[in-house]
Amino acid sequence: MPPSVERTALAPDLSISRVLTGLWQVADMERGGRVLDPESAARALRPYVDAGFTSFDMADHYGSAEIVASHVREGSGAASAVQLFTKWVPKPGPLTLSGARAAVERSLERLRTDRIDLLQFHAWSYADPSWIDGLLHLQSLRSEGLIAHIGLTNVDAAHLNLVRATGIDVISNQVCFSLLDRRAAGSMSDVCRARGVKLLAYGTLAGGWLTDRWLGQSEPDWERCGTWSQMKYGRFWRVAGGWDALQRVLRAADTVARRHGVSIANVASRYVLEQSSVAGVIIGARPGEQAHVEDNLGVFSFSLTGADRADLEAALSTLTPIPGDCGDEYRKPPFLTASGDLSHHVESFPSPYAVERRADGRALCLSGTPWEAMAGFSRATRRGDAIHVSGTTATHGDRPIGGTDAAAQTHFAIDKIEGALWSLGARLEDVVRTRVFVARIDDWEAVARAHGERFGSIQPANTLVKADLVGNEYLVEVEADAEVSGG
Repeated sequence: MPPSVERTALAPDLSISRVLTGLWQVADMERGGRVLDPESAARALRPYVDAGFTSFDMADHYGSAEIVASHVREGSGAASAVQLFTKWVPKPGPLTLSGARAAVERSLERLRTDRIDLLQFHAWSYADPSWIDGLLHLQSLRSEGLIAHIGLTNVDAAHLNLVRATGIDVISNQVCFSLLDRRAAGSMSDVCRARGVKLLAYGTLAGGWLTDRWLGQSEPDWERCGTWSQMKYGRFWRVAGGWDALQRVLRAADTVARRHGVSIANVASRYVLEQSSVAGVIIGARPGEQAHVEDNLGVFSFSLTGADRADLEAALSTLTPIPGDCGDEYRKPPFLTASGDLSHHVESFPSPYAVERRADGRALCLSGTPWEAMAGFSRATRRGDAIHVSGTTATHGDRPIGGTDAAAQTHFAIDKIEGALWSLGARLEDVVRTRVFVARIDDWEAVARAHGERFGSIQPANTLVKADLVGNEYLVEVEADAEVSGG
């Protein structure tokens, strides 16, 4: 008999198959204006459900994936037998409750359901605090019953911790995680364990590069690869060390695969499944073109032994680590996307805050809080190449952010500083001095480490002191000075 599909509880009322079927490729298949017939595509996907792969992952921008998925569920008997996860990926800029409601209602209509099992949110920039608005809006819609659970996608460890510390009830974070990309095994897994969040791992097969097909082959012209997935993850193996590095990983995975009578893809998936906090891996499908039901079942036919892990680690230790934290490939160079930039994702990034230009040559960044008018200050002021950012706390509107977690508050304060600099034509890299005030001296190390995560490569002059802050909810306040190089 074939092995049974492993299941896990993503939440007390949400059981999922540990290999989820990803529908990103639907958008790729519909390039050029083609639209899949939803019933034909669903018919091609029903064997996954029959085999026990009942969980499907998609997004509002994956072409007609939500419509196809609705047909899969309707053709599979009881609606509860299939779990449909989608995403809200709004454009950069202000996010309103009405806009969030419209996005959710559109997905509800396309999925032909009255409640979304898991809605995952993607933020393009932490420097624009509207991403917090987006999550708060989703929390409101969840209280109305339109969403069963909220998840994140491509959020780094510091901001996952910030979200949970703020009291936003996210249960999962979907991130890239593979033999080539092990960023999620570090601080991300630490935060997940501490905050009770599970990981949904995508890119586990690196767009098909981590399969038997490429073992021992000559390097192809990766820029002319046929799918967006291959183009995207071709950038990953190039950063990790190139074609030779990929072949070293494939040979090690093949050694393990032969021991267990499985495929390289099975080994790559099993490696990630056995990592801390990983609830499931997402393996893509191209409905009507490629089916991997039988091979995917092989993931559950074995477990990695100590010898297996040693063989894999020997190869992985030769790789160049993928830079940054989870999701950075969508926020900073090198952009490890299909196009190598964000051109096929977003058109522009509006300034996070309003800027008022004065006759005396100053430019004032204003966040719109009543305190600015009452106390007579701006969030930041620029004159010439010099920018001075006011003392900044972890506050968004009238809401404190980060709860009682001093590190989370520090990250949000620095996000606001980055947003003010961005609005005035500067970058965090232009900061030459920071001053940090902590309400509790016992928090100094957590705050200093958070400061180090954000400024470690910049290394501005810095002072940290204990001070009484205005408001018992504030644990840290940060101010900064910047000089814009090159005018």
